[in-house]
Amino acid sequence: MSTDPGSAARWEDVYRDRGADRVSWFQRQPQPSLDLILQAAGDRRAGVIDVGGGASPLAVRLVEAGFGDITVLDVSGRALDASRRAAETALGAAPRAVTWVRADLLAWQPARTWTVWHDRAVFHFLADPAGRAAYLAALRQATEPGGIVVLGTFAADGPTHCSGLPVTRWTAEELAAELGGGFTLLHSRRHEHRTPAGGVQPFTWITARRT
Repeated sequence: MSTDPGSAARWEDVYRDRGADRVSWFQRQPQPSLDLILQAAGDRRAGVIDVGGGASPLAVRLVEAGFGDITVLDVSGRALDASRRAAETALGAAPRAVTWVRADLLAWQPARTWTVWHDRAVFHFLADPAGRAAYLAALRQATEPGGIVVLGTFAADGPTHCSGLPVTRWTAEELAAELGGGFTLLHSRRHEHRTPAGGVQPFTWITARRT
């Protein structure tokens, strides 16, 4: 298995071997993601991109909440297929409100901008500063001025590894500093995620506005 955190082959193997609803980061009810997006984006016309969204049910929950412009980006086609099938099952048909994009986030060139950038559990895989720089470049290209970043990573007392890869762990203040001077921290919280296997993973969450 590849040791490159962005490797499509690695994540295809993970989803094939474990199943979309058995990976450690899976949530049947995607809180606090949904809560923070609803808090930050009062206008349901806002475009939302979920980077590394994989097989998360967040897109379905956003459609149910009235959002009509949602993009799910992931490097794994297997995860995106699972997300699409789940959306069709939950909503009765393929939702026109959701666009699924298969791409390596660090090499991706966005063709448009979004009001809300959501990332749960991608950023903490970027142990290499060059990878974080590429991530932040994509974020800046993809978000509108005044746009919102909703970002969740392992907390300072969270796991040191995930899916066989080393991860970085963050406080809210460290995440805000990593985003840089072009963003203003609006909100932070801690959340303890219970994995499908029953483990507990502490997460740091922040909401920031692009100035």
